[in-house]
Amino acid sequence: MKTSARLAAALLALVVQAGAFAADAPAVDLPGAADHPLIKRFAGSWLAGQRVSNWDSAVLPAGAELSKADKRQFKDILTLEGKVTQTVYIAPRGKASLEVWRNYEQALNAAGFKKRFACERDCADLYFAWLKTSAPSKAFVWAKGSVETPTGSRYDLTSALSPDDGRMLVGTLGKPGQEATVLIYNSLAANATTGLVATYVQVVEPKAMETGQVTVDPAALQAGLAAEGRVTLTGLFFDTGKTELKPESKAQLDAMAELLKNQPSLKAYIVGHTDNVGSFDANEKLSLARAQAVVAALTAAPYKVDAKRLVPKGLANLAPVAGNGDNAGRARNRRVELVAQ
Repeated sequence: MKTSARLAAALLALVVQAGAFAADAPAVDLPGAADHPLIKRFAGSWLAGQRVSNWDSAVLPAGAELSKADKRQFKDILTLEGKVTQTVYIAPRGKASLEVWRNYEQALNAAGFKKRFACERDCADLYFAWLKTSAPSKAFVWAKGSVETPTGSRYDLTSALSPDDGRMLVGTLGKPGQEATVLIYNSLAANATTGLVATYVQVVEPKAMETGQVTVDPAALQAGLAAEGRVTLTGLFFDTGKTELKPESKAQLDAMAELLKNQPSLKAYIVGHTDNVGSFDANEKLSLARAQAVVAALTAAPYKVDAKRLVPKGLANLAPVAGNGDNAGRARNRRVELVAQ
């Protein structure tokens, strides 16, 4: 009887264990989602979340060194624009974080990956700095489903990653001139108790933004000035971190010149604004230089606006119109305004 009792207890334990493991057996991939063409998933993983932005900005760490003033912030960052694909995978139970990591690393190296930096041990500080800089976890509202621990606790995949056993890799992949920037982070999913490995793959591909989607006319500018004393110049375009106006800014410049011609008594400040990524001093210089570039364009041929009517100012990130916690908010904050004096 004692032997039978032991056998029954062992069988019961197996049933309980099997039931717990079956609970997180691979769910169906998120409908409509697929591996990025450049990077396939670790074998047997299920795709729990994906967001694809046809054109957006992305902020990635440029190196593993952290700011001396703030250990939750990277010393150097990359601000990129183009097609942004973010994907979250959950590996099969029983696979270690290191095994998943090594497989990604080997596959990338075989494909000609150019490593910018990697962290394989004690990466918790990088994880928290990454959260503060890029807010990737906030974007995980697009991740569906949950994972379960062997004891039955369940964690939603909106918090798919964790600092537990985490590793980070950043570099480029692809042909010269068409290289995509890749960030891979893998860790134990949600936290160490799940025993499951989550992998986040972000690919930023260089791509020109589709232009001509917004038309500007002097009447619209005048309406904005009349209503609020200022108007955002949505038709001015700069490359990331640059101060030169792009050719597609011509329609906006035409409208501004027409407004100033029709109202010869109007004097205005041209005010540059940035998001909060990077140092304040660098952002202040960038915002002022962009405002100066707009003034220079309007006072030169063919517009020849009197330079005394326009004063450039740079406010960096002192006057945000949205939160800087995600790409959408940061994009709204990067702007140039026309403000009536």
